[in-house]
Amino acid sequence: MLAPVLLLPRITAIAEEAGEILLKHYAGAVEVTTKSDSSPVTAADQEAEALILERLRLLTPGIPVVAEEEVAAGRMPSITESSFWLVDPLDGTREFISRNGEFTVNIGLIVDGLPLMGVVTAPARGIAWWGALGHGATRREGGEVRQIAARRRPAQGAVAVASRSHRDAATNAWLEEQGITETVSAGSSLKFCLLAEGQADVYPRFGPTMEWDTAAGHAVLRAAGGRVRTVDGAPFTYAKPDFRNPGFIAEGAEGA
Repeated sequence: MLAPVLLLPRITAIAEEAGEILLKHYAGAVEVTTKSDSSPVTAADQEAEALILERLRLLTPGIPVVAEEEVAAGRMPSITESSFWLVDPLDGTREFISRNGEFTVNIGLIVDGLPLMGVVTAPARGIAWWGALGHGATRREGGEVRQIAARRRPAQGAVAVASRSHRDAATNAWLEEQGITETVSAGSSLKFCLLAEGQADVYPRFGPTMEWDTAAGHAVLRAAGGRVRTVDGAPFTYAKPDFRNPGFIAEGAEGA
């Protein structure tokens, strides 16, 4: 496998190519069907995922790929090696359908149970974030490319980022307990990217998520100096048997 710093530009290009597919569908009529778990899926998800799968298999043929729609169709690769890709071709399908622009393409690389590198793109906004552990994190918007870093949580005035579509009573109770009154709502893995940029301090999530929802954003946040823990403070790891995540708290730089 290529070193992460060499892989990142290629993975970013793949994510942006998939984003072009999403935008093609986004500009027209979006046909929505429902999966067995009652979540929505569109032709955009499926076409973008097919492209990502093809590109990753050519680029890293020895690394299995776990992708959302493949798993939904019952095509689950065997995860016997220490490394595998996690792919969500359209994170924030509800945001895509509602056309608020807050959807992303997520590609993350897991090594030994932790996210080593990841790419998140927001096609409708023309923004990309990428990062790898030990190499920092980067944000690109148009011609502007800059390094980003998570900030330490202040003693007072912390800002939380919360799910736009999935905020629940447990999140509200946790924020009240923490004394956090300022929140920013965002869809998809944009929440991790806001932490990685230092625009917010904490992202509590108690509702259900899958590993492909979080891997890429977690990788970018980790590269930017942030971290993710389970709600009881344990390490947030990947390669769980059903790829289902427990609740978690994502936050900025340690020592906050």
